[in-house]
Amino acid sequence: MADHSEQACRQVDGSITRVFELFGKRWTGPIVSVLMQRPVYFADLRRAIPGISERMLSDRLSELGAAGLVVREVDEGPPLRVAYRLTEAGAAMGPALEELGRWADTYLGGPRGC
Repeated sequence: MADHSEQACRQVDGSITRVFELFGKRWTGPIVSVLMQRPVYFADLRRAIPGISERMLSDRLSELGAAGLVVREVDEGPPLRVAYRLTEAGAAMGPALEELGRWADTYLGGPRGC
C-alpha cells in the first residue's frame, strides 16, 4: 500500500526539482531546442521563437548560462553580434528533450503549432 503520510509527501527528488526549476520556466525549452540545432545569433534566436520578448530571451539565456548550459560568444564585427551555443552539458539534454517530445506526441494529442 502506498505511503500517504505527511513525511512521504514532503520528500521530493532533489534532481527533478532542480531540472524543473530551470526547464519549468516558460521559453526555456524552446530556447534550448533551437540551440540544439546549432549556435544562433541573438536576433535569429528571437525570430525563431515567436512571442518571446528581447528582455525575456536575455533573462532566460542568462539563467541558462549561469547553469552552465549555454555560452555567450561575441563576434566583434563590425557589426558586433552575439551568438549563443550549448555547452557539453546543455547538448547532453538532447536525448531527454527528444524523449519528452515523443511523450508529448503520444500522450498530449500530437504536435501542436507555436
